[in-house]
Amino acid sequence: MKKRVVVTGLGAITPIGIGKDEFWQSLLNGKSGIGKITHFDASEYTTQIAGEVKDFDPAKYIDKKEAKRMDPFTQFAVAASKMAFEDSGINLETEDRTRIGTMIGTGIGGMDTLNEQYKNLFDKGPNRISPFFIPMMIGNMAAGQTSITFGLQGPCSCVTTACATGTNAIGDAFKVIQRGDADVMVAGGTEAAISPIAVAGFCSMKALSTRNDEPEKASRPFDKDRNGFVMGEGAGVVILESLEHAVARGAHIYAEVIGYGFNADAYHITAPAPEGAQAAKCMEMALKDAGIAPEAVDYINAHGTSTPLNDKNETLAIKSLFGEHAYKLAVSSIKSMTGHLLGAAGGIECIATVLTLENDMIPPTINCDAPDEEMDLDYVPHTSRKQVVNVALSNSLGFGGHNATILLKKFEN
Repeated sequence: MKKRVVVTGLGAITPIGIGKDEFWQSLLNGKSGIGKITHFDASEYTTQIAGEVKDFDPAKYIDKKEAKRMDPFTQFAVAASKMAFEDSGINLETEDRTRIGTMIGTGIGGMDTLNEQYKNLFDKGPNRISPFFIPMMIGNMAAGQTSITFGLQGPCSCVTTACATGTNAIGDAFKVIQRGDADVMVAGGTEAAISPIAVAGFCSMKALSTRNDEPEKASRPFDKDRNGFVMGEGAGVVILESLEHAVARGAHIYAEVIGYGFNADAYHITAPAPEGAQAAKCMEMALKDAGIAPEAVDYINAHGTSTPLNDKNETLAIKSLFGEHAYKLAVSSIKSMTGHLLGAAGGIECIATVLTLENDMIPPTINCDAPDEEMDLDYVPHTSRKQVVNVALSNSLGFGGHNATILLKKFEN
């Protein structure tokens, strides 16, 4: 018999706030975290804006010596995991840590470290490369360092599915608990890719918004004047537990995870499949996994990147699957405020969806001033909305044709 899985802890590091409370209040207030890039001189770049994390001090969460041996993407992951554990109230000293696992992914990995060490190589030669270069850069170190920091000896893995990473990680962790291989999983995504080479790469693809003079208006999902996504950074980590384990320790339960779907477009390395056919199938898989009808869904936290193709095709996917019910759904994209956190997007969007369920408040899609002609759904424009939400779905769609959907509902005994 499949175990029920619940969310008991939340840890968020985002461009609009550090910690679940600041993050959530910023979402409800429609706050934009987009501004001029300060991590490096972007004056020669076609895109000079991003959603940077402000005022993050790794020393508040990680031993200083250890933090120096971590790329920022790993620092974000360990710090967000610490927040999530503290929020959950789990006492690791009394837990069987062989039954606690880690599933934290990243889309790109240690870009800051890669940039820095390449500079050392070209300027000073191969003998000046840091011995910590490899273990700082490789993508699995977010999960690896988190497991080491907290002594977690259960299932441990790293998901890398581009922009679907965070959702895949949480969905995979859900399945680990559901089948009984762990009692608790630390799961989510992390990213720190606002670096010269990564931004230059996305600029060359013409994937990023060039609205440099109006940073706070640059990310505008579903709006007819959208012209690309805005890069963001940070981490979103949740604590998942079997219901049995959570109840036994008297945990506060935010929501229940009830379904998960993931598949592939098998179409193009960057463009989504026409009309969102496989994205629709992915959502259908999550509903089938949960055993509920499409009409039970109240809210969709959309992938909503602010790119011409994604927003159109995700809207078509929703219409295809939900039919007339699509027009009764609330759909919003928090990327309008945070930017696109790439591998971390699914993590913070899961947290936003969980808090939507708990508070019956839907975060808005800011900058959605005039939706495109083909986009006629309820995108919750401009301001947050008080509305009862019992079942919610969160989508993530990544380069390479990766689709991932997680389905959550209000917890009921």
